[in-house]
Amino acid sequence: MEPEATMAATCSTHEESSTKEDHHRLILSPASRLFHSPRFNCYIVIIMGLKTRIDSDVVKNGLKVLHNHPRFSCRLDDRGGKKRWIQVSVNQEDHVFVPTLNSKIEHPEEFVENYISNLTASPLDLSKPLWEVHLLNVKTSNAEGLAVIRMHHSMGDGASLMSLLLACTRKTSDPNELPSVPTQKRADSSSDLGWFWRFMLAIWYGITLIANTLVDIMLFIATLLFLKDTETPIKGSSDVHLTTKRFLHRNVSMNHIKQVKNAMGTTVNDVVLGVAQAGLSRYLNRRYGQNVQDVGTKQKGSNLPKNIHVRANILVNLRPTIGIQDLADMMAKKSKVRWGNWIGYILIPFTIALQDDPLDYVRGAKAVIDRKKHSLEAFFTYLTANLVIKIIGAKAAGVIAHRIISHSTFSFSNLVGPLEEISFYGHQITFMSPHVYGHPHALHMHWQSYADEMTVCLTVDPNVIPDPEKLLDDLEESLKLISHAVMERGLAVEVV
Repeated sequence: MEPEATMAATCSTHEESSTKEDHHRLILSPASRLFHSPRFNCYIVIIMGLKTRIDSDVVKNGLKVLHNHPRFSCRLDDRGGKKRWIQVSVNQEDHVFVPTLNSKIEHPEEFVENYISNLTASPLDLSKPLWEVHLLNVKTSNAEGLAVIRMHHSMGDGASLMSLLLACTRKTSDPNELPSVPTQKRADSSSDLGWFWRFMLAIWYGITLIANTLVDIMLFIATLLFLKDTETPIKGSSDVHLTTKRFLHRNVSMNHIKQVKNAMGTTVNDVVLGVAQAGLSRYLNRRYGQNVQDVGTKQKGSNLPKNIHVRANILVNLRPTIGIQDLADMMAKKSKVRWGNWIGYILIPFTIALQDDPLDYVRGAKAVIDRKKHSLEAFFTYLTANLVIKIIGAKAAGVIAHRIISHSTFSFSNLVGPLEEISFYGHQITFMSPHVYGHPHALHMHWQSYADEMTVCLTVDPNVIPDPEKLLDDLEESLKLISHAVMERGLAVEVV
């Protein structure tokens, strides 16, 4: 079945099932209202590299299916004091843009980066559905053309948008097949032990779960009141959410990540978090070293200050099934994996240090993530945010969210993608680079898997991080060092 037919069937089914619920005037969920608060006005950008020049007529015709989607065919209305989605007819010329470009642009990468960065300087028009697509026929080092999608975060989270995007694609190897995306249900605590030991383990599990959650809640409240991260060269000011951002990406080997994962008995999440710690440590060591030279002092070894306190704000998908879901399941009435902003936040401490053993970064990351998995912090932040919005309103809740997030250093996320190469309305995709901006961080780091590659995606404030290319270099080099350490010690196993 063609992408247009699949999407239309999915969206029309949802509309029919929602008629009785006054689908044409839906009140925004608390999370969507939060993303419209003045100090927390967030957007999602996805950059897709395409292997061939874009046939804009073909893509524009295919994108007409978005006119049937409940969120992509609604505009925001805030009359009467309550924000609502109101269904309207979609004029595609207001949402799909194909600029006429010079075929001999001297610096195409710089042009594309500036083009996308300029998009962040202006908000989307609230009198229309909050999305737009830009089709750029610019030849870069890894694409013949690019499709840039921008949407307001109130329309859905990253998992929702990625599910919609994949519904618009097909396997390159079989144009009639939808992409294959791995899904995984949350871990089951059952075991083959006898009933007595299962009972004792359940008690211990409950005690530690409550203890971990209470500690995390206390730290969360402390962060709201007074607990701040160290003022490092990558930490932005409180008004950093207002600045124009840069969007960069770098493809690294997924095989290297899987190699480390299999050798150390960890997950992909553990590895990428460990690589992020290693890369940021290298980058900050260089930045602090430059500051030392500026004042005329020299320092041997590490330039990092002692007791440096850096935390990442990590987005957690709260749906029962982890990963990207089928769009039809997301749009189904009373679905457990439904469309929307079903995300919680957790604060992860980052170890910023120059480790003698590169594998210590991964070991440390695994220990922290295992501890956070055994806590209800993400559910607490989600439920608390909803409760606060209902009691004091989205504007005041946005101020609180802004304060908590600005007291941490940066944001981190990762999302699983298709297992094989896919095509976007007949155009083979070479990379996918998702980004988020509008929150009070100078750095957002996202890791996106696609086929046999992983794309590291950075959203940065150039006033705070003037050399993000060097940060990408450090992340790529850190992965190589960790992978080499695994090979050197004979720990490598076959990658599957």
